[in-house]
Amino acid sequence: MKAVILAGGKGMRMYPLTLKTPKPLLRVNGKPIIDYVIKSLGPEIDEVIVAIRYKGLQIKKYLGKNKFGKKIVYAWDPGLGTAKALLAVEKYFDNNERFIIVFGDEIPNPADITRCIKKGFCVSVFNSKNPSLHGIIYLNKDGSIKKIIEKPKTAKSKLAVAGVIVIGSDVFSCTPKSTNGEFYMSSMLSNFAGKHKVFTVTAKNFLGDFTSPSDLKRVGRLLKKYET
Repeated sequence: MKAVILAGGKGMRMYPLTLKTPKPLLRVNGKPIIDYVIKSLGPEIDEVIVAIRYKGLQIKKYLGKNKFGKKIVYAWDPGLGTAKALLAVEKYFDNNERFIIVFGDEIPNPADITRCIKKGFCVSVFNSKNPSLHGIIYLNKDGSIKKIIEKPKTAKSKLAVAGVIVIGSDVFSCTPKSTNGEFYMSSMLSNFAGKHKVFTVTAKNFLGDFTSPSDLKRVGRLLKKYET
């Protein structure tokens, strides 16, 4: 099974740390974030496609062609949002191929990845206190995803995408929508969910994303806590 790591963003909210270093290579407890991301991928994942852009050559040099026993290949993220980054990896997939999407600047729980794989098509979720900052999920009565709205100004749901997505390769046929000039992957996932049953699992020990330099220490403390 293959995994896609979206690692092309500038990480502007992490300035000045990301002025010289791409966000996935920032260190938590002495190790780059992307190390945690790749290590979270279970043994069923044998190939990782990394979508790179901002200071991407640093990431490519660091990871090389193999990391932690997994084959590593690369795709160039053209910019303009996560949807465009996802479309950039299409060439690596066959028809009707299931794969995992994770983010290069978020550390997923390996247990969440395992649970999502067992569900078929699945998205890990958490309850957001600030829905306007996340992709917000609405459910059908059977618990499957009805739609996903990116960063809504108002929302009746607080269920947000936590960062582990198991999807099928026909997602590449879903046309992304632009919001303020940026193409979000959530519009493609929402379209995919309209054609397939996509379920959710609640993220365990969700660490949150890295929105400021102080989050490196915050997440580091949480990782030590959960490891003990």
